[in-house]
Amino acid sequence: MENLYKKQSLIYKYFLYILAVGFIVFFFPKGGKFKYEFQKGKPWQFENLYAPFDFSIKKSEEELKLERQEIEKNQPQYFRYDQKIVDDIQVKYNNSFDELVAGSELGNSTKVRLKNTGKVILDSIYKNGILNNTQNKIRGNSLFLVRNNQATRTDTSEFYGLNEINNLIRSVLSDRGFSVFEKEFESLFFDLITPNVSFDEELSRKSSEDALSKISYTRGTVDEGKLIIAKGEVVEGENLKVLDSLRSEYESELWTASNYYYILIGYTVLVALVLMMLFLFLKKYRKEVYNNNTKITFIIFNILLLVFVTTMVVKYNDALVFVVPLCILPLILKTFFDARLGLFVHVLTVLILGFVVPNSFEYIFLQIIAGIVTILTVSELYKRANLFVSVGQITLIYSVAYLAFHVIHEGNLGNIEWFTLGLFLLNGMITLFVQPLIYIYEKVFGLVSDVSLLELSDTNSKLLKELSNKAPGTFNHSLQVANLAEAAANKIGANAMLVRVGALYHDIGKMNNPTYFSENQITNVNPHDEISPSESAKIIIDHVINGIELARKNKLPDRVIDFIRSHHGTTLVYYFYKLQKDLEIDVDEANFRYPGPLPFSKETAILMMADSVEAASKSLKDPTFLIIDEFVDKIIAGQMNANQFLNANITFKEIEMIKKVFKQKLTNIYHLRVEYPE
Repeated sequence: MENLYKKQSLIYKYFLYILAVGFIVFFFPKGGKFKYEFQKGKPWQFENLYAPFDFSIKKSEEELKLERQEIEKNQPQYFRYDQKIVDDIQVKYNNSFDELVAGSELGNSTKVRLKNTGKVILDSIYKNGILNNTQNKIRGNSLFLVRNNQATRTDTSEFYGLNEINNLIRSVLSDRGFSVFEKEFESLFFDLITPNVSFDEELSRKSSEDALSKISYTRGTVDEGKLIIAKGEVVEGENLKVLDSLRSEYESELWTASNYYYILIGYTVLVALVLMMLFLFLKKYRKEVYNNNTKITFIIFNILLLVFVTTMVVKYNDALVFVVPLCILPLILKTFFDARLGLFVHVLTVLILGFVVPNSFEYIFLQIIAGIVTILTVSELYKRANLFVSVGQITLIYSVAYLAFHVIHEGNLGNIEWFTLGLFLLNGMITLFVQPLIYIYEKVFGLVSDVSLLELSDTNSKLLKELSNKAPGTFNHSLQVANLAEAAANKIGANAMLVRVGALYHDIGKMNNPTYFSENQITNVNPHDEISPSESAKIIIDHVINGIELARKNKLPDRVIDFIRSHHGTTLVYYFYKLQKDLEIDVDEANFRYPGPLPFSKETAILMMADSVEAASKSLKDPTFLIIDEFVDKIIAGQMNANQFLNANITFKEIEMIKKVFKQKLTNIYHLRVEYPE
């Protein structure tokens, strides 16, 4: 059980590794991978290709689109005949006619003949019916008229329009010898006639859908063994269509029940290899990140997030693949870690996505180039202008590289897909949201970015304001240490912003007992004179522990707290140890040592040196160039002899550079000038 507890960190890494591999493979497209890579307009680089099996040639999207348009154009329309309207009109006609001839002197036989003449007119008008106000919906010269659940093709010329009815009335009345009744009948029919044929949208739509569903997505077949393309032949025209059809058929046929597990194993092995490279890189070159499970989880989470988003976009519409802001990954990783790690993880992620996206070579090339540009251009992300400039450069690189590929494929700049260029612009705009994403990651994973460090470096912040009020001497000391440490970090290429913030907060624990520290004593009264050396040492040492508690109470990031914990390492509070030694022979040295840990990075090592040098420099009287030179060498040599930098990844060369910076800075502080000979 104890063994298991010791290896829990390693077990977690194995679990995370397996989970990541499984997640990625699960979201991979369920299909095999065509073993030949080809591009339009380029020669076929492989041996002669013969059809491995019978397959159909698929129609292109353009061909299918034209076919659909032709069907929709020629598709018959359905109009429904309403018999109830006709029946109602005939009843109204009988009543209206009786009212019309009620007071006339016409004989009964004449009335009957006249009434029958009106019925003839009605029968003529409603033989095919009168179209509703839908002439604008009619396409062509014919339509299908649905009457008694039977559809009959009818010419549009066979329908009477409202403006043609008067001519019909005059013609029929004239033929029957009733021309004198024209005005009466025109008036009568004007009130009676109602359209009874209307467009049946539902039936027309179903008919259209039925016709579209019968479209064949293939045209012709290729028999097994037939030569598809010869070596050196240019991939274009019919060859390109046949190859696209073969690739599609190959991938769909390959992913069958018998091959399922083989293909799954193949994908799993390849993804496992890619993620193994990541873990090996971290273990060899980023030991600190590898040992921190939170940081590894953060990196894996971002890889999985981008794989998930990209696969979802490809499944929805693979034309939108470039809208996924993949350059967010190196941006974020460079912010929290470093450029080399950011680029390495970006390249591995792009390699994984090569299995998912269409035109994988083009995609991988574009994304890797964009990732390199991201790493090279983005610096000081906390400055808003830098992010905008970098995103603009990334978008430009995407566009230029895409146009270059377009020229290779098409041979000219014609037929540019402006939609794709628009996707690059949208990609850049989404990339700008990296700032709020960084803030969210800081809160969720407990990481710290330059943006947060910039906020913490504000001397008007609550904690630093309190320090300046309670311990003004310590506050001024911290400012001087921050200046020294920042200059040294810039010189050796360490994180200057992080060092500065760590220096500003490293002594906040002194606020609990400010007068016990010499820089805050404004009178000759020294409270240490009233207590024993061991008690004095405890108060001095406790400022580290008090500082950690204060920092956690004020929710400072762990990376800043690391500076508070390690800025004295495991050094000895020598002054009080010596005093106690004078009082008693048997003294436990452990009671006079800081608890540590030792500095474990360049930044924490720089702070330890800067803190000691700045504090001790206050004791210098009449300093000269030679005195400062020997003084800095002595202080840092003492720390090296005490093995305080064993865990820090700092070299002797870098320590010499730091010493040089400290000497120059102290010279400026004490306003030393070259002594000219008299």
